[in-house]
Amino acid sequence: MPRVVSLFLPGWPIDRLRRALGAAAPPPDRRLVLVGKEGSRRIVTAVSKPAEQAGLRVGMALAKAHALLPDVETMPADPAADAAALQRLALWALQHYAPIVAPDPPDGLVIDTTGADHLHGGEERMLTGLVNRLAASGIFARAAIADSWGAAYAAARFLADPVCVIPPGASAETVAALPIPGLRISPETVTGLHVLGFTTIGDVLAVPRAPLVLRFGPLLGRRLDQLHGTISEPVDPLRDPELATVRKVFGEPIGAPETIARYTASLVRDLCQALEKRGLGARRLDLLFHRVDNSLQAIRVGTARAVRDEERLVRLLHDRIETIDPGFGIEIMDLTATLAEPLVLQQAVSSLIEEETADIAGLLDVIANRIGARRLYRLAPVESDVPERSFHRIEPLASDDGATWQDRWPRPARLLARPEPIEVMALLPDHPPASFTWRGVRRLVKRADGPERIFGEWWKRDAELAAVRDYFQVEDAGGERFWLFRSGGEAEAASGLGRWFLHGIFA
Repeated sequence: MPRVVSLFLPGWPIDRLRRALGAAAPPPDRRLVLVGKEGSRRIVTAVSKPAEQAGLRVGMALAKAHALLPDVETMPADPAADAAALQRLALWALQHYAPIVAPDPPDGLVIDTTGADHLHGGEERMLTGLVNRLAASGIFARAAIADSWGAAYAAARFLADPVCVIPPGASAETVAALPIPGLRISPETVTGLHVLGFTTIGDVLAVPRAPLVLRFGPLLGRRLDQLHGTISEPVDPLRDPELATVRKVFGEPIGAPETIARYTASLVRDLCQALEKRGLGARRLDLLFHRVDNSLQAIRVGTARAVRDEERLVRLLHDRIETIDPGFGIEIMDLTATLAEPLVLQQAVSSLIEEETADIAGLLDVIANRIGARRLYRLAPVESDVPERSFHRIEPLASDDGATWQDRWPRPARLLARPEPIEVMALLPDHPPASFTWRGVRRLVKRADGPERIFGEWWKRDAELAAVRDYFQVEDAGGERFWLFRSGGEAEAASGLGRWFLHGIFA
């Protein structure tokens, strides 16, 4: 079943303008409108949030806007720049999220994420990451995913906060209570439906179709069918002419898996030759299948580093061919290097005594395309005495910067995500524990070493001035070793002991 994302950018023209102006841009709390022309009239084409709260609306005459808000700031609208920026945003989404992306003017994108959401940790994590990354760049967005473009469009504009995931098969029921403008129909049609007493999409779905189509035209009926998914609404994918692309057009539609695999290998060979002329290697490949019913199927694979190895790329694509439904046949295949980087050539082993370094990049690519690249990482040292802050995640094949952990005291092989409280019995307050209870199991301590005192990072925040931990390495009667600490560094008056936690387990 197809899954389509609608990305709505409610403040797009003004957000785009602020990004373009940079430091010279007006602050977001100013009452600002963009002004364009409609014939001989000057009208408001976009409003900032404070101006909208003051009563200004898109489509309002500029004279009326000045009458309602005399101190409103105005700037000329630039629809061409807005459209060009939306194209660039769509290209960014194409490179990072899914192989089928298209602008949805004037303030949105549509993304077919069928088969690509697992690469980002699932649909909800994918949408949340997309919205957060845009917010970090100063662009406010809302996103929704559904079985059809129409349902996702309505949910993104009237339901998402800031994201909305509509389960498969529940699109019509979910959007039934949303306002009529979610149907993507003209303002005149919306006004006519309101005059007849319709207020929600569900009201329109509940009445016979023929009288509505007779009065408002066939577009209304088509939008209702598209919302239900009964008729297809293919997304015309964006393609940048600067991207390396190869295409195969078939005289007769194909559908057999072995035939698809054979032509896939041929396309990979042609693409690698095109990349070689540019001195590039592929980091992400998109293989699009144009079916005879005017719908699209897509495969996306990625690599840990830029490569131009035909055999490796073919293997990655062949692993995903089973996800393709050829339907009544495929008439066109497009293969695009959506993300490409300069390929750095490396010296091969040049002597009989030089050992060849094992290359695990191919294995990482296979795993990443099955479970998602975000789940693959390795830990790198960070200069910090606080254990949970002494590492961070980096890409599996990221270059080594030479940083290492301090080896004055051994560290456990497994560090818990959060220290877990334990009950401890100790002979003296400053002594290591004689026994402790963790997760309902009491363990007798046979050997212990410590304490190792660790202070908080007081230069980061004042609350850590009093943060002190005394760590002990202990071994129980069964030979298992644990990393415990007493918080506070001092004994409590009532019990004679501070609060104890288990933070790690040694191998």
